[in-house]
Parts: sequence; structure tokens; C-alpha cells
Amino acid sequence: MLIPRYWAEAQARHQNRHRHWVTVRRAGWSDTSPADAARHAQERLQHALARRQAGANEPAREPRVPYNGADGMPIREEIVARQGNAIVTRNSYGARCLNTPDVLFADIDLPHPASASLGCQPLLMLAALSVAAPMAYATGHAPLAAVALGLMVALAVWQWLQLRRQRHALARPVQEQAALARVHAFAQSRPAWGLRIYRTPAGLRVLVTHQRFAPDDPAVSECFEALGVDPTYRRMCLRQRCFRARVSAKPWRMGMTGRIRPGTGAWPVAPEDEGPRAAWVARYEAAARGHAACAFMHALGAPLTDTHVQPVLDWHDELCQAHSALPLA
Repeated sequence: MLIPRYWAEAQARHQNRHRHWVTVRRAGWSDTSPADAARHAQERLQHALARRQAGANEPAREPRVPYNGADGMPIREEIVARQGNAIVTRNSYGARCLNTPDVLFADIDLPHPASASLGCQPLLMLAALSVAAPMAYATGHAPLAAVALGLMVALAVWQWLQLRRQRHALARPVQEQAALARVHAFAQSRPAWGLRIYRTPAGLRVLVTHQRFAPDDPAVSECFEALGVDPTYRRMCLRQRCFRARVSAKPWRMGMTGRIRPGTGAWPVAPEDEGPRAAWVARYEAAARGHAACAFMHALGAPLTDTHVQPVLDWHDELCQAHSALPLA
């Protein structure tokens, strides 16, 4: 796992084989100092220029991506806190995430249970429009009939979407029970494993407690497959060589408006963004104190916790407010 504290960028003009001038940019990073990050950026820039000069298909720019999709690059997020080799960073939409190289987290997402409202008003409007449209057409008001017909179609689609959302909401307990059954079946097949299960706004989280794991350990892949973990998370664990768990609320689930600046979330931010970002973070943290990121449900399997896992477990539960009665967000 690599989450540098300091970042820098270097750039230079380069004439390609088509005699077009392009600007080549490379990032550098360091845990030591900004100057060391700047030196690293220059080194990477010179290597990129040399490869382009030799005819290699070297891209002019690297994507400025904080985490998801940052293949081969360190996690480029603000470091909020650190305990041992576990690091909390702020992600692209402002929530805090716990990153650890060897404590296995596995989130199991269920279909989103969006709220649904099927009041009688839309149905009455649909009935009225179904009468008004043919009457308008019959009396020679074709444009009015077309408008009424368009409203009918829009209302019908909206009603269908609401019914679909309601079905998903009603199915949520069944889906959660199925996910729990997978976790219990996995625990029974691995009696030496220790598992802690949490409820999240989107589903379940499993924290493995009996030992530490490297992200590329075959046992991790087997665990992810058995539990039905999101493929993107599996891929990012391997790319970034770490496990990751969101430990504070998503802003939109708390009703927050506006986005953290800059919108990409890649660290560091420009000087003009520092003030608005700090103000947004202050509002976010005030709201997040009233919400839990997950809620502890129960433990399975081996009761003993690895001595290196225990501090991460305790920190995770504290950050998530997992033993509170706060609403999940």
C-alpha cells in the first residue's frame, strides 16, 4: 500500500514524431518532503521524455485520479489520520476511508432500495388526461391533445419506475437474508476464520479478524467470490495493494448540497480551492457526527482476534460509530 503525503507535478514540451509539440506531464510523490516529491516528478518526467524520444507509445499525461481506476499509481487522496500502517484518507466525494495493507474488509452491496411513493394523485391525473386527450383531439385541438398524450406517457413511466423501486424496497430483507446466508455458509466452511458482520446503507460489510492477509492471497479471492463482493472493489484491492472501507457517511445521504472542491478529489488542491474545500469539510464533519457508516450485527467463527488486526478493528468501529444507534448514511 502506498499513500504518499506529498505530491508534485513536472511538465515539459516535447516534439513528437509527427513534429507536433505536446506538453508531457508526470506526477511525483514522497512521504519525506515536497522537495523530494518534486525531484521524483522530474525523474519520472525525464524517463517519460526518453521513452517518447525512443519511439515508445508513451502517453503525454497521466490521469489525475485519486483511487478508483488509478492503475499502477499510489492512492492520491488527502491523509486525514494515521495509526500504524492504517491510513484514513478523504475520498473524491469527501467521505473518510480507512485503508489498510493487510486487514481484510469485504463489502457486499445489495440492490439499491430507493424510496417509492404511490399516492392516488398521479393515478387520478393519469385518468383525467386519458379522457382529456381524445376529447381535445375530437374537438379539433390537436396540439392540446399531443401535450396531454405526452403527459400521460411521462406519468405512466414515472408510475412504472415507482412500482419498480417499491418492489426493490420490499425485496431488501430477502436479499439481505440471502447475503447473510452466504456469509454464514462461508464461515462454516472456514471454521478457523473469524468474521465480524456489519450492516451498511447499501448492504453488509465483513471484517476478517483471525489473521492478516495480503490482497493477492488466493484465500482473499476465494472469500470475495464466496461472499459476492463487488468486482470493482476486488480489482482495486489488487491494483492499490490494500483493503479499504468507508468510515463516514456519504454526503448526499445526509441531505448535503454542493460538492467538495475540486470535484475530482485528487490531492493536492489548488490554492484557490483550499478555502471552499475547508468550509465544505467543516459542514460535512458536523453532519457526519450524527450518522453511522455501518452498524455492528454479530461475530462468527474463531473468537480470537489477531493482535495486529485488533487496533484496526477498534479504530474502524470508532470511526464508523458502529455501536451507536445513529442512522446509517
